[in-house]
Amino acid sequence: MNKVVTFGEIMLRLSPPGYLRFSQTNSFDVVYGGGESNVAISLANYGVDVDFVTRLPKNDMGDCALMELRKRGVKTNNIIRGGNRLGIYFSETGAVSRASKVIYDRSYSSISEIQPGMVNWKKVFEGVSWFHWTGITPAISKGAADACLEAVKIASDLGITVSTDLNYRAKLWNYGADRESVMTDLTSYCNIILGNEEDAEMHFGIKPKDLDITTQGHQIKAADFLSVCEQMMKKFPKAKKIITTLRGSISASHNTWAGVLFDGTTMYESPQYQITDIVDRVGGGDSFMGGLIYGLLNYPEDDQSGLNFAVAASCLKHTIKGDVNLVSIQEVEKLMGGDASGRVSR
Repeated sequence: MNKVVTFGEIMLRLSPPGYLRFSQTNSFDVVYGGGESNVAISLANYGVDVDFVTRLPKNDMGDCALMELRKRGVKTNNIIRGGNRLGIYFSETGAVSRASKVIYDRSYSSISEIQPGMVNWKKVFEGVSWFHWTGITPAISKGAADACLEAVKIASDLGITVSTDLNYRAKLWNYGADRESVMTDLTSYCNIILGNEEDAEMHFGIKPKDLDITTQGHQIKAADFLSVCEQMMKKFPKAKKIITTLRGSISASHNTWAGVLFDGTTMYESPQYQITDIVDRVGGGDSFMGGLIYGLLNYPEDDQSGLNFAVAASCLKHTIKGDVNLVSIQEVEKLMGGDASGRVSR
């Protein structure tokens, strides 16, 4: 049986109810989420044996985050305790032409103060076939970047499949690191690389040829990203698959959603979905990554089906409030099969 490990930060998310703005609300809805923990929860929902590694404070807030992970079936035995606080982020849900907004309050969080040597990676990786990290973790602090590099090196040496979601975050990377150098070093150990056009350009200066993402929006075609995939494979020789999500933002409430996968020879393109009434797009990329890992593990000779599973899973996530995807394999496969009716299941 395949076992997956993800590594990163889980945070407390505080959101005004419904579509209220921060200045309007007198209360916040509470959920927990973070890039790598969201992926872990998706995988646990699909029945995958998954372990999440992080550092949490030894207080009530750290305990609440642990309970949320355990409730969703994620293993937490390798989480280390220490530091003083859980990271927080505030999320305001946009609508129509008003964009969603995120404010981070994660300085000096427990994971930001992690250092190499705190996690016994050789023990963590016993019996593991897949390790996943994202570009958010090395953006948190130098210690987190160094711990992540320690992990990918050991995982690669052990022959474990290493994946990343490049996840560029403009509001992070504040500790003075050379972002391109850090991300290039880490990504050089990866076999599976997920990223959109902004991730590739901001981390590595790689962008589509003759294509302006900001003006062409939802008219983007899969073939426009072949040059990005080819450039990424040339830069990262260990990569076996480069995957790009294709989000067309017609408005904050209406997106188109699709993906492409390049294996060095063939460019696979998923169906495109019209997500016309988005409930919550936060965690959309994480749900895609969770679906992709599941798809590639369970359709090992069929990259098209693996990609289609990821896109359908993520499409469904946009209907769920909160960070995490709470859909079943059966629900994803139903959408993959073309049933988008939303009829009541009795």
